[in-house]
Amino acid sequence: MILTTTNNIEGREIASYEGLVHGDAIVGAHVFKDIFAAFRDFFGGRSRAYETTLVAAREEALKELRVQAELQGANAVIGLDFEYQVMGVKGAMIAVSVTGTAVRLR
Repeated sequence: MILTTTNNIEGREIASYEGLVHGDAIVGAHVFKDIFAAFRDFFGGRSRAYETTLVAAREEALKELRVQAELQGANAVIGLDFEYQVMGVKGAMIAVSVTGTAVRLR
């Protein structure tokens, strides 16, 4: 399954458009991540705990998108667009949504 943010794939012809597909993942950020992130915010630096959570959410959303595309008979998804949102009480949840167009390549 080819996934791309572009609207075409160089060297490949789109035989058919199979429809829109999406994947969503909402993950919680627990209290220990919040505590360590607060220290990072104060002292500076990257929050590996939140980065790991974000990567896991993005991968889960992409996995769901791939399943939908395969069910529609696609072998690629073009025009991927990612959306990120903080949700819940005090931003305790991270939501990742990805959408794209499922296509069948020749």
